Amino acid sequence: MIPESFIQELLNRVDVVEVIDKAVPLKKAGANYSACCPFHNEKSPSFTVSPTKQFYHCFGCGAHGSALSFLMEYNGLSFIEAIHDLARQVGMIVPQEQRDPSQPEPPSKAVMLSLQETLQQAAVFYKAELKKSPRAIEYLKGRGLSGQVAAKFQVGYAPASWQNLQTVFPNYEAEALEIAGLVVQNEQGRRYDRFRDRIMFPIHNQKGEVIGFGGRVINPEDTPKYYNSPETPLFQKGHELYGLFMARRAIRDAGRVLVVEGYMDVVALAQYGIEYAVAALGTATTPFHIAKLMRQTDEIVFSFDGDKAGRTAAWRAVMNALSAIKDGLKLRFLFLPAEHDPDSFVREFGKEAFEAEMDKAMPLSQYIIQHLSEHNPMASQEDKVQFLNEAEPILKQIQAPRFSMLLRKKVAEMTGLGQAEMQRMLKLPNPTKKQEKTPRQRSRTPLSLHLRLALILLMRPQWARHDLLDQVLGESDEEHMLREVVKASIAHPQSRPVVLLQIVSQGISEVLRNQLHRELSLLDESLDFTLEFEGACTQLSDMALAARDKSLLGKLTEKPFSTLSDAERESLRQLTSKR
Repeated sequence: MIPESFIQELLNRVDVVEVIDKAVPLKKAGANYSACCPFHNEKSPSFTVSPTKQFYHCFGCGAHGSALSFLMEYNGLSFIEAIHDLARQVGMIVPQEQRDPSQPEPPSKAVMLSLQETLQQAAVFYKAELKKSPRAIEYLKGRGLSGQVAAKFQVGYAPASWQNLQTVFPNYEAEALEIAGLVVQNEQGRRYDRFRDRIMFPIHNQKGEVIGFGGRVINPEDTPKYYNSPETPLFQKGHELYGLFMARRAIRDAGRVLVVEGYMDVVALAQYGIEYAVAALGTATTPFHIAKLMRQTDEIVFSFDGDKAGRTAAWRAVMNALSAIKDGLKLRFLFLPAEHDPDSFVREFGKEAFEAEMDKAMPLSQYIIQHLSEHNPMASQEDKVQFLNEAEPILKQIQAPRFSMLLRKKVAEMTGLGQAEMQRMLKLPNPTKKQEKTPRQRSRTPLSLHLRLALILLMRPQWARHDLLDQVLGESDEEHMLREVVKASIAHPQSRPVVLLQIVSQGISEVLRNQLHRELSLLDESLDFTLEFEGACTQLSDMALAARDKSLLGKLTEKPFSTLSDAERESLRQLTSKR
C-alpha cells in the first residue's frame, strides 16, 4: 500500500493548474483559471481551477477534485496509476508500506481487512487463475477476445473447486469475505466460494477500485448465465455501470455512450474498437445510471436484443429513466435483429456496420409513441381513451419542460384534443413552472457557523487551536465535520486546502464532502479572513456556553429545590436571570 503521508506530500507539491493545463488549455480569470468543462459538453466556460485551493470545480456538471482525481477522471487512470503519474511529474519516488513476511499477520487485522483490499486481492487471484486454465482461455478466444482486451478489463477465472479463495485468504472465516460477497455460508455453517467455474469480470468504481464481480458461465448448461456480487457497502447495482471507468475517455471522444445488457457485450465491442460501451448489472437502467452517464455525455444509446425479452427490457429502461430526463439529453434506442446481440452482431458485421445501426437508433419520443400505439389502431374513441390512459403516467413523470411540452403536443394531436384541454383532463403539472422559479432557487442560503468556520480553517489551517474542539459539543454531521477539519488543520498546519480536503473526506458524509468542495470553490479570497475567523470563534464560544448553561439548568431543575446546595442555588439564580 502507498502511505497516506506520501499522498498528502504529493498533493502539496504538484500544481493542479499545470496538470490540467496540459490536457485542457486554461485561461486566466481573475484569481482563478477557467475553461469549458472537459467532463460535459458546454459552450460557455463553467470549469474553474484555483491555484490557491489547488482543486478544480465545474459549476455546470458538479465535477470537482484535486490533480489526482483529474488524472483519474480525464485519463481513465486507476488511483495507483494516477499517483505514479503525478509522482513522475514532480520527481518523487512512490514508496510502499512493507510488512515483515516472517511475522504472521495479526488476527485482528485479518478480521478487519478492508472490503476494498479483499476484493482487490480476489481480482488478482482470478486474473492469475485465468492464465492457468486452457479451457477458460479457449472459451475467451472462441468469443473473439484477445489477451490485450482481457488484460485491459482485468478478466479472470474462478476455478470449479468449492474453496479456491482459501489459498489467498488463510483465514477463510474472515467476516470481510462474506460481507464482500466472495463467500457464502449454508444452513449447516459451511463456507464456500460464491463464484465457481466462471469467467470473472471485476466491477470498478469511479476511482478504478474493484467493488464487486460479475461471473459468466463457461458451460452453457449451467445457470444462471450471469451472476453478480450481492449488494454490499461498496457495491449497489442500481448505482454502478460495468465498464464506465475504462470507457470515460472514449465516451468523451465519441460524444456518446452505448448501454448494453451484458458485460460480455462491453468487452466484445471494445475488441472491435467500440470502447464507449457500458452495461447495467443485473438490473434495469435506473435514474442513478442516467444521472451518472449525463456527467459524461449528452447522448445515450441503449442497445437491446430485438426479441420480446429485449423489448420488455427497453420499455423498463424508459420507465425508470423518465424522471431523470433533462432538456438537451438525447436518449435513443437501438434494436438489433432478433438473432443477434451486440457481441454477435459486431463479430459478424464489424464496427462500421454496428455504428451505422447506432446512427439509425430511435429517439426516445418516437419510441414512446410507437410503444403506446403498437397494438392500438387508434380507430375508435375507446382506442384513444386507452392511449391517453397509458400515456398519462408517462407524461406526469417527465420533468424536462421542452421535451415534456413537445411530447404532450404529439399525444394531443393523436387523440384529437387541444393541448390545454388534455392538460386539464389529465391534471398534468405545468412543465414551465419550475423554470419560472429558477431565479429564486439559485439564491444561496446562508452558510451555517460550522461550515463557515471549516472553510476558513481549510484556507488558514495554521489558525486551528485545540480549544476549538472543546467548543463543538453536538453530534450532528456538520459538527463532526468541523471537528475533523480542526484536527486535520492542527496536524497539518502548512498543508494546502486540497490536502486537508483529502484527509477530511475519509471521515465525513458524501453530501458534506461535496458541499465543502462547492462552497470552497465559491469562497471569496478577498475576504478579511482574520475578522471572519474571530467572529466565527466568538459565535462558537457563545453557542458552547449557551449549550452548557442549558444542560446545567436542566440538571438543577430536575432536583428538588430543598436539596440544592448554596452554590447550586446561586448557579440556578444566575442561569434563570439570563433567560
